[in-house]
Amino acid sequence: MKAVVYEKFGPPEVLEIKEVEKPTPKDNEILVKVHATPVTYGETIARNSKNISPRKFNMPFLFWLIQRLDFGLRKPKKKILGSEFAGEIESVG
Repeated sequence: MKAVVYEKFGPPEVLEIKEVEKPTPKDNEILVKVHATPVTYGETIARNSKNISPRKFNMPFLFWLIQRLDFGLRKPKKKILGSEFAGEIESVG
């Protein structure tokens, strides 16, 4: 399947369209064939989090630290961004 992937933090140019392995849904999970997805403000922060200091983050230091630990300190933990989408159920686990 195709996905927009990022393997390092940075500007929009770090995003690449790549073929990735289609996941298999586990028990109580579904696989959704995505038709549309937005680019949210949170995803722009996640993609560029290496360049966002606590001062630029406009939130308390603790929230900035949690965000860095969640998304990765040196490189992205999750290579595919996105948590909002529209599509159809392809398979059920």
